[in-house]
Amino acid sequence: MTWRVTWSEAEYCEYLQAERRRYAWVMRRHGGLTPTEAWAEALESYPYEPIDTPYRGLVFHDEAWHWAMLRIHGDRYTLERPELADPSAEYRALE
Repeated sequence: MTWRVTWSEAEYCEYLQAERRRYAWVMRRHGGLTPTEAWAEALESYPYEPIDTPYRGLVFHDEAWHWAMLRIHGDRYTLERPELADPSAEYRALE
């Protein structure tokens, strides 16, 4: 199976920014990072990928909540912290 998503450059950039914002929010709220630290983490986790990059946007297959929880609590967060397995209502309100 080949990973391919069809979106315009504007749609990709808008989605990328939205995921960065959500990731940074989780890192501040649950990870205790400052806004500057959280945004730096978001930029590192969600770098811009040029349009011809193979598998561009593959990181979007899971939402920012999941990637941030993995970073904060590790691979077993859904077992060790089941209350964090699903995004909070506050997180959902960001959308």
